[in-house]
Amino acid sequence: MTDSLDLRGVHYAYPDGSTALRGVDLRVAPGERVALLGPNGAGKTTLVLHLNGILHGGAGQVTVGGLAVDPADRARLVEIRRRVGIVFQDPDDQLFMPTVAEDVAFGPANLGVRGAELQERVDEALAAVKMTDYRSQTPHHLSFGQRRRVAVATVLAMRPEILVLDEPSSNLDPASRRELSEILRALPVTLLMVTHDLPYALELCPRAVILDAGQVVADGPTMDLLADSDLLRRHRLELPYGFDPTLAAAQLRARRAPL
Repeated sequence: MTDSLDLRGVHYAYPDGSTALRGVDLRVAPGERVALLGPNGAGKTTLVLHLNGILHGGAGQVTVGGLAVDPADRARLVEIRRRVGIVFQDPDDQLFMPTVAEDVAFGPANLGVRGAELQERVDEALAAVKMTDYRSQTPHHLSFGQRRRVAVATVLAMRPEILVLDEPSSNLDPASRRELSEILRALPVTLLMVTHDLPYALELCPRAVILDAGQVVADGPTMDLLADSDLLRRHRLELPYGFDPTLAAAQLRARRAPL
């Protein structure tokens, strides 16, 4: 089976000479849900921007669903960017049309999708994030949590194979955080979630990867990594006070077990 993501020996240095990635290897299987953890400055955002060719030029190779990212091939880059949908931390970076429905339609319309298929994609994406009743509203009149869900819908309308989320739980109140978690858990896509919210990583992603100083320093079951206090301390990651990952994982399993 072809991996959804396959990064091999990816290096990257910015024009000022600062090195952000130092030989990153990472493979993500179709349907897998992976949390990308690490302190500020670890290279997480730089890595994400390599997944659809926004950043490139260093050594190594990025492959998406068997298709190598090649910035010189414009047609291939369009297809890569359809396959990899990135939801940025600030939803206002992705919402700029007069209505919610127009924002969700913008991406596929830009690819030439029209008529009934475009309508179907908008309906499907809004239903997936439970925002159908808000389709005619102005995005900036919505709450922050609702705007984040619309931002997710703008990406889902492209029908991506991989959904990349940058700090999806940031600035959400508890109810919005739970609602987004329920939505993300139901989506039938490969998920890569960049987050400092370790309990959210445990809730949504069975596997976690820790990136530090541009290198993968740990890769394994999320619960195992979060239970390793020495590992977290070495890489400046902290659990909320009193949070027990082993207990939390058991509670999650019990909550999802069939009655």
